[in-house]
Amino acid sequence: MADVIQCKIMHFGRANPTYDYYMSNQKLETLGVIISSDLKPSQQCNQAYAKANRILGMITRTISYKSRGILLQLYKSLVRPHLEYCTVVWSPYYQKDKKLLEKIQRRFTRMIPGSSELPYESRLKSLNLWTLEDRRLIEVYKMYHGLSAVEFGTFFELDKASRTRGHFLKLKKRCVTTDLRQHFFTERVINIWNHLDTSVVEAATLYTFKSRLQRMYDEDESFLGRVTSY
Repeated sequence: MADVIQCKIMHFGRANPTYDYYMSNQKLETLGVIISSDLKPSQQCNQAYAKANRILGMITRTISYKSRGILLQLYKSLVRPHLEYCTVVWSPYYQKDKKLLEKIQRRFTRMIPGSSELPYESRLKSLNLWTLEDRRLIEVYKMYHGLSAVEFGTFFELDKASRTRGHFLKLKKRCVTTDLRQHFFTERVINIWNHLDTSVVEAATLYTFKSRLQRMYDEDESFLGRVTSY
C-alpha cells in the first residue's frame, strides 16, 4: 500500500502556470483555500461562511434537544473548523470579512437556551468561547509551545535584540515593503503579541494563558483599539 502524501500546494500570481507537482509518483493536491490573484481572502471568507452557515442551519433544524452541552460540542466539531481551516494562511484583515465570519459565532451563541437577550461578549464568557480573531492570537501561543501542527519558526522569530520594556518573548518585526505583506497574519499579530503583559505570554499552560488574557482584556478594554494593526 502506497504511503499517503501529506503535502499540498498553492498557486500564487496572475501569471502562475499552475503546474502539477508530484512526490513519490503521487500528484499533490491543491490546498483547499481560495485566494484571488491579488492575495485577498474575501472569496475564502465567503466560502467558509457559506459552509458554516449551512451546517449551523442543519443543526437548528435537526437537533430537537438543544441543550447547552450538545450545541457547544456540535459547534466546535462541525461548524467552527470551517471558519478556521488554514486560517494562518488566509486570516482576514478587512473588517467586512472579519464581521462576516464572526456573524456565524454570534448566531450560534444566540441558539443557547436563555442566552438570546445577552450581549455577545456575555454570551462568549458564559460559554467559555473567544472571538475568532482572539483565537488567532491564541494560535501564536500554541505555536510557541509546540501545541500546534504549525511550527513556530515557520512564521515567527524571537526578537533577541529587543531591549525595550515588556516581556522577553517579543517577536521580531520584519521589514515590510508592500501593503500586501503587511496584511499577512504573521505581520499583524506581532504588535498585539509584543504588547501583551509578561504574565500573559509566560503562562505555563494554555488554560492559564487564556485566563490571564481574558483578565487583561477585562481590565483594559481599550487594549485592542490601541494596537490597531491587527
